[in-house]
Amino acid sequence: MPRSLHLGSVVPPGLVVDHIEVGAGLTITARPTAASARCPRCDGISSRVHSRYIRTLSDLPVAGRRVVITISVRRFRCVGTECRTKVFAERLEPDLAAAYARRTGRLETIVHHLGLALGGRPAESFARRLMVPASRDTMLRTVRRRAQRPAETLTVIGIDDWAFRRGQRYGTLICDLERRRVVALLPDRESGTIEAWLTAHPEIAVLARDRGGGYGEAAARALPTTIQVADRWHLMENASAAFLNAVRKSMTAIRVAVGAATIDPNRLTCAERLQYEGYRRRTATAKAIRTLSRQGMPIRQIVCTTGHSRRLVRHVLRGLTDDVFRARQSSLESYLPRLDDEWAAGCCNGAELWRRLRAGGFTGSLRVVGEWATRRRRHEQSPAGAPGKVPSARLLARLMTTGRDGLSKAEAVTVTTIEAAVPALDEARSLLAGFQAMIRERRTHDLDTWIDTAARSLLASFANGLSRDRKAVAAALAEPWSNGQTEGQITRLKLVKRQMFGRAKLDLLEARLIGVG
Repeated sequence: MPRSLHLGSVVPPGLVVDHIEVGAGLTITARPTAASARCPRCDGISSRVHSRYIRTLSDLPVAGRRVVITISVRRFRCVGTECRTKVFAERLEPDLAAAYARRTGRLETIVHHLGLALGGRPAESFARRLMVPASRDTMLRTVRRRAQRPAETLTVIGIDDWAFRRGQRYGTLICDLERRRVVALLPDRESGTIEAWLTAHPEIAVLARDRGGGYGEAAARALPTTIQVADRWHLMENASAAFLNAVRKSMTAIRVAVGAATIDPNRLTCAERLQYEGYRRRTATAKAIRTLSRQGMPIRQIVCTTGHSRRLVRHVLRGLTDDVFRARQSSLESYLPRLDDEWAAGCCNGAELWRRLRAGGFTGSLRVVGEWATRRRRHEQSPAGAPGKVPSARLLARLMTTGRDGLSKAEAVTVTTIEAAVPALDEARSLLAGFQAMIRERRTHDLDTWIDTAARSLLASFANGLSRDRKAVAAALAEPWSNGQTEGQITRLKLVKRQMFGRAKLDLLEARLIGVG
């Protein structure tokens, strides 16, 4: 076959091949085809050759062989009389190689995209398999060098925080909600940093955020005319958390209502007895904190006196009580009907029950089934009218917000008993359902009425927070924007950060998330 047919897709355009050496790799000796060159300073055209030198470029591999192109590059004399440059080297075609580059443009593109997709070390390992000569440091340098910030005008943005290291250091991510892309990463979430960035972008018309106070205050100072939109998912989540706190505050009345105001330790399993002893210690701690508070001692001094954390002291003084038994998701959940049938058929041995469940696909341990059998046996042996075990606050909150069609008979009886004995909690449940319906149906005109009603209920703290952020909450019901895209970009950021073992600096994270080209 003619040489041109062989090399048409191997040698970049703009070169004439003089020699090809095939060995462990492929070495191509070539020279440019242009008869003249432009001076990089004065842009004058010169054809006066001064000298030559050899420039070496790495290129994409061919048939499993690495390719190196050695180019005889000419130096020209500048013909401009006023130009300070006397001798200059000719520039290769932009698609062939940039000035001072050691890789061809097409190889540089591959290296850049490998670095964007995989980072440093994984990209180096993959590039080795592709026969691409590039180290991990080269990958990261290429990503940083080719990063470009978007130049589009920002109109609608979302803003949220993300963790460099959870609980210790946080940054801020800003997302263009119209184009669904990250536009900035800020090194912290301080109000001054956010305010300075927003001040530099006065064209922003809508800002979507969560209900944390810092971003709202910074936006109000920097862009007072911008519409702030509270995130609807966070509104729903905050409302559910407020109802859970209402259930926790009502646990004493709930225990009395369901006949579990007192607990018989003899009826508890070993695991439940440990939880009960922990509950008694927490109760004693809470009693001591409340005693100091009634004596007029401020929170800071209570923290110093007792040695407990500020969060715990505030938790106690707000009236939030811990559950006696903290419920966890059980692996037995889907096997409870079969256990009831086996128990009713006369199989009351925990080990035998476990073996029968194992034959049916159960993967849990013998201890889980043994504790269930112990609780069932002691419940049947207890005298009639003895107090039972009250469900956890989280479980009660779930039962009270679940439709009656999704509850068992025993769960429905428990919920009905609580509703009759604790009407304030039933009112809070109705308010929660009304708020969720208002968010889903975007009924802006109902917001003020709901806040006024909830301010006189167990959801008063949540209602007061909505009142302070009323404009942003009303905008969430009226505007189509939400912060969901920002949350998704934060998930992507976490993937990139963990892919680089959490050691990536801010500029590299920006280059991988924002960089294009």
